Amino acid sequence: MRRHVIIGAGPIGRGIATLLVANGDRVVLASRSGVTGAPDGSTGAQVDATDAEALSRLAEGADTLVNAVNPASYATWQRDWPPVAAALLSAAEKTGAGLLTISNLYGYGPVDGLLTEDLPLNAPGTKGRIRAQMWRDALAAHRAGRIRATELRPSDYFGAGVSRHTSMLNEYVIAPTAAGKRVRLVAGHPDVLHSWSYLPDIAALGAALATDDRAWGRAWHVPTNEPRTPQQVVDDVAALTGRPATKVTRIPGALMWLARVVPTVRELDETAYQFNQPFVLDSSAAQRTFDLAPTPWHNALEATVRNVG
Repeated sequence: MRRHVIIGAGPIGRGIATLLVANGDRVVLASRSGVTGAPDGSTGAQVDATDAEALSRLAEGADTLVNAVNPASYATWQRDWPPVAAALLSAAEKTGAGLLTISNLYGYGPVDGLLTEDLPLNAPGTKGRIRAQMWRDALAAHRAGRIRATELRPSDYFGAGVSRHTSMLNEYVIAPTAAGKRVRLVAGHPDVLHSWSYLPDIAALGAALATDDRAWGRAWHVPTNEPRTPQQVVDDVAALTGRPATKVTRIPGALMWLARVVPTVRELDETAYQFNQPFVLDSSAAQRTFDLAPTPWHNALEATVRNVG
């Protein structure tokens, strides 16, 4: 029976824990404040993700150490991520647990064409450079034989149970359309194609990577459906709910300046390129290797509409 330690008790960490327990594995789910309501069959724990010694004690004997940490604010990544990444690397090396990092696509920076895992990490912004360096450090340790490392990369995600202010699609497109309200984008254009990863599909790949030796030594894109524009998503939600489909617009300039008092909105500037031009994910490698497929778009959207508010 395998044992896994997941640091970070948000929806992704909990989703991975649930699948691993269903697979018959033992799971410890930990966070800084402790875990209440851990998924059935898993054990909750409290740990400071910057404390390498505490992480090592928790991960002793574990097959996999999963970094599902989510810093409290986009605005503090430069301060918050480096000590967490360093502590997790140290714990993985000390205990022999494979390090699985839940990441994103920021490290690539602007890309012309399809996003594949072999693209260089050329992010021009702070958050992208932080994510890129985390993977470079982990991969260097892997290639030196010090640890086993892999990284999971979804596109912008959506789904039921997503935390507030973390899903652009949930908050600014799906929820208002389902409520019969107009959709006004805080970033991007209504008719630009974008890949959207579904939360359960992220968890499914996480569970696969944690239990399959083919995972180590490279990054993997989450199995994701064909891209949809914000306007297409609005039309899809309207068809599901019987609401009238409205034309998607952008928040007017003056109101956008007011919206920028919200830190998450302000921090979107750095990754606005993802929504101003097509941003399309190729997830064929993970689908082929681990025999996974994304949840059909209609099913994923219907489940999200039922639970988003």
